[in-house]
Formats: sequence, C-alpha cells, structure tokens
Amino acid sequence: VWIKDCITYYEYVCVYVDDLIVIGKNPKEFLDTLTEKYHYQLKGVGKPSYHLGGDFFRDPDGTLAWGASTYVKKMLINFETMFGAKPKEASSPMVEKDHPELDTTGELDETGIKQYQSLIGALQWLVTLGRFDILLGVTAMSSYRAAPRVGHLECLKHMYGYIKRNPDGA
Repeated sequence: VWIKDCITYYEYVCVYVDDLIVIGKNPKEFLDTLTEKYHYQLKGVGKPSYHLGGDFFRDPDGTLAWGASTYVKKMLINFETMFGAKPKEASSPMVEKDHPELDTTGELDETGIKQYQSLIGALQWLVTLGRFDILLGVTAMSSYRAAPRVGHLECLKHMYGYIKRNPDGA
C-alpha cells in the first residue's frame, strides 16, 4: 500500500501480485502516467466493481461499500462440486453450545483434510472481505486445519449453510 498525504485528503495505491487499485481525486492521471511514461499495459481500467474477491457498490445513501456476494456464489459452487449437493441453510454460523474442542469423531482421511483446508481457507478470505459475522466461528475452526475430524468438517458445512442463507453481508 502506498499512501500520499495531500493535506485535505489521502491518495492510495494498493498492489496485490498483479492487481492494482488506485484511490484518489484523479486516479486517471496516475494511470495515464503508468501507461505513457512507464509503458505498463493495464486491463480493466475504470471505476472499481470487483477486486480480489470483493464487490464494490454504492449504498442507497451513496457510500462506497465492499461486499463479497460474487465470492460467496463461487464458494457455494465449489461446495456443491466438492460434496455433490448444496449446503443445508443455517440461521447461525455455529451450532449453539457446540464444542469442537471436545469432538471425538473419527479423523478425516487425506481427501477430507484437503476438503477441510479448502473450505476453511475460503472462509478465512471471506472474513477478510468483511464478513465479520463469521469471524469467531472461522477462528475457532481454523485451529483444526492440520488434523480435522469428521465433526469439524460438519461444522464448516454448517457455516456454508449460514453463508448460503445470508449471502449479501458487506
């Protein structure tokens, strides 16, 4: 992240691998300099709508917001591909009074471990995209990524059911 203090406002340039977003009073001027002076080839230049899994949009009052609806759709497609069915909808991220630290179900096999790690990784990125409603559950379940049990995988499936029921958090 590059930040420039312009006295009455700040300008930002955020870079992640080969993704770039410019926030400022005149981002076009900055981008023109990159293409004309430094000969960068830029694709998808314009007002931000999607970046690193997050959707940019304006709230009814005009406030710029960042949500994860597109990423959630991809997560649910991946879930269905992985398990052959959509997740069962849930009203909360975790089952009430669940204690995953006391789980004594069988340990997952290699395939199950890969599934678990894939699901928890996607959920962690979803938190990064602003879905703080699942933060505690994701944090609790992240500690089991090295040796998850069958019950732990069921907890993640439950979280996906919650996400399916509430896809538009931002």
